[in-house]
Amino acid sequence: MSDLRIRPAAAADIDTVLAFWRVAAEGTSISDDRDGVARLVARDPEALLLAERGGELAGTVIAGFDGWRCHLYRLAVHPGHRRQGVGGALLAAAEERFVALGGRRADAMVLDRNELGRHAWRAADYGPQEQWTRWVKPLPADAAGATAPTLTSGAVGSPAQEG
Repeated sequence: MSDLRIRPAAAADIDTVLAFWRVAAEGTSISDDRDGVARLVARDPEALLLAERGGELAGTVIAGFDGWRCHLYRLAVHPGHRRQGVGGALLAAAEERFVALGGRRADAMVLDRNELGRHAWRAADYGPQEQWTRWVKPLPADAAGATAPTLTSGAVGSPAQEG
């Protein structure tokens, strides 16, 4: 495994990553498009980690930290590189990132039907947290490009706005 290199993705990697996920990832995500990955790389350039072996993309993981929680997404290893330590190396790099940022606990999104993935996460000492259920709401397409509102003293929910 000494020839394995882990590095953050760059904008030039986006098309390669998207093609890789079609082969190596379980299922697709609403954000599996050029704009979605570009936003991720621009917003947090160290979040999307790539594992390369022999100049070839062998695995990915998104290690997102929002300042409160550490989230892991899109852990994917190419079928030709599985069971060779790629996933473990990616998770170790993600966890190092989280610790350096002050994170306290990492969570992972794992499809219930993804038995191979569930086995890999268990092997890395992750476990399901049965008391939680993920709740989601798709946002309108134009919301992706919108900017967040600036909070001021008259923000929604403040005493000045209630009544």
